[in-house]
Amino acid sequence: MITLLLILISMVVSVVLTPIVIKISKKLDIMDKPNYRKVHIKPVSVLGGTVVLFSFVLGIWIGHPIEREIIPLLIGMIIMYIVGLIDDVHELKPLYKLFGQCLAALVVVYHGVTIDFIQLPFGTIQFGILSIPFTVFWVIAITNAINLIDGLDGLAAGVSTIAFMTIGFIAILQADIFIMMICSVMIGSLIGFLFYNFHPAKIFLGDSGSLQLGFIISFVSLLGFKNITFFSLFFPMVILAVPFIDTLFAMIRRAKKGQRIMQPDKSHLHHKLLKLGYTHRQTVVLIYSIAIMFSISSIILYLSQPWGVVMMLILILITIELIVEFTGLIDDNYRPLLGLLERRANRGHKHK
Repeated sequence: MITLLLILISMVVSVVLTPIVIKISKKLDIMDKPNYRKVHIKPVSVLGGTVVLFSFVLGIWIGHPIEREIIPLLIGMIIMYIVGLIDDVHELKPLYKLFGQCLAALVVVYHGVTIDFIQLPFGTIQFGILSIPFTVFWVIAITNAINLIDGLDGLAAGVSTIAFMTIGFIAILQADIFIMMICSVMIGSLIGFLFYNFHPAKIFLGDSGSLQLGFIISFVSLLGFKNITFFSLFFPMVILAVPFIDTLFAMIRRAKKGQRIMQPDKSHLHHKLLKLGYTHRQTVVLIYSIAIMFSISSIILYLSQPWGVVMMLILILITIELIVEFTGLIDDNYRPLLGLLERRANRGHKHK
C-alpha cells in the first residue's frame, strides 16, 4: 500500500512541478537549441533534472527511510545534478564530466556500498582493494549508458521507468523495503514527468536528469544484486540491455571507423530506427517494447536455476545480435546471422 502511495504522491509532485520548471527555464533561457545532431526543431527546456531531484527528495522525505545508504545516494545525486546542469548550460569537456561522475561514485564507495566479492560454482573471488575501481566502473558505466540513450522525447525517462519497475519487482521478491521505496518514488516521478517529456516534448531531462537516473539505477542495482553470485551481475545488465547495447556498439562502431570512442554521431539505436522509416513516437514505443522484453527476461533469469540462466543468456545474446544486425548498429553491411537465414531461405525456395 505504501508503495502505491509513494508512486501517486511522487507523480503528483512531478506533474505540478514540471510546468513551473519549464517557465523558469524559459525566463533564464536554459533551453536546448536545435542543431545538426538533434531531432527537435525549436528550443526546449533542459531543466528536467531539477524535476527529478526535487520530486525524489520530497518522495524520500515522505517515505522517511532509516537506512544509512540514503546519504550517499542523495549526495551522489546532487553531484550528478550539478555536473549535468553545468554541462547543459556550458558544455563541459568530457574529462571534467567524467571527473564529476568519478566523484559521485567515490562517495558511494566511501560509504561502504561496494561489490566486495563474487560467488562462483567453484568458490568465492574476493575483490579486496579492487572492489573500489570495480564499483566506480560499475556506477560510471550504467550512468553513461542512460545518458547516451537520451536522444528522443521520452526515451531515457521511459526506459528508466521500465528499469525501476523491474528492479522494484525483484526487490519485492527479496523483501527489500528500501529499494522498493526508491523505485516507487522514481516510478511516480518519471510517469509524471513523461506527461511533458513524451513527443512532442515540452521539457528534456538534460544531462542533469539523465546522469541522475543512471546514478540511481547503478546505486540500487549495487544494493540489490551485489555479493550474491556471478550470475547476479547479469541482472542489471539485462534490465538495461537497451542502453548497454547502444553504448557498447557505438564504441565498436567508432573504433572500427577510426573515430574517437566518445565522439558523438547520429548512428545510435534511435537514429537507426528513424532511418528505417519509423516515426518519432513509433521509435520510442518500439524501444520501450524491447526494454520490456529484456526486463521480463531478467526476471526469468532471477527465478531460474543455473542451467536455465545459461540457456536464457544464450537466447538473450542471440536476440542482441539480431537487433544489432537488423538496425545496422555496427555497419549496414554487418549481417552474419540474418545473411545466413536469408541464404537458407533462398535455398529452400529454390528446392520448391
